[in-house]
Amino acid sequence: MNQDSIELLKQCNSGCKNGTNSMEQVMDYVKDDKLEKLINDYNKKHVKIGDECHKLLNENGAEEKDPNAIVMKMAELGTDVKLMMNDDAYRIAELLIDGCVMGIKTISKYINRCSKADSEVKDIAYELVCVEQDFMNELLAYI
Repeated sequence: MNQDSIELLKQCNSGCKNGTNSMEQVMDYVKDDKLEKLINDYNKKHVKIGDECHKLLNENGAEEKDPNAIVMKMAELGTDVKLMMNDDAYRIAELLIDGCVMGIKTISKYINRCSKADSEVKDIAYELVCVEQDFMNELLAYI
């Protein structure tokens, strides 16, 4: 597997970790059953894609890229503060939509930068972008 493929897999894996961390963090604040189910469904999709990336990275002797710990803690703190002040479905959806937009932009950037990545790896990256877009579109019902 070439270097572009490894880099794109690392970014997808890191993005899945960011997504699952964010979804798990807001679950303590979710009061709406439909929103909870929606978040759980998309969390599972992120875990599945992340596991696929993890497997391919391991098969190719590459280490995973973990999200930056300081950035993650700052984001968690910001999310907790925002949700302590207002934890309604609107605010939760708004935060998750922001994360989806960030994920779509980041993964799309790496798809373009890693143009020599294997088609299998690009397919995984495109799948992740589609999952983020679908999640965002479903969250818009709460805005």
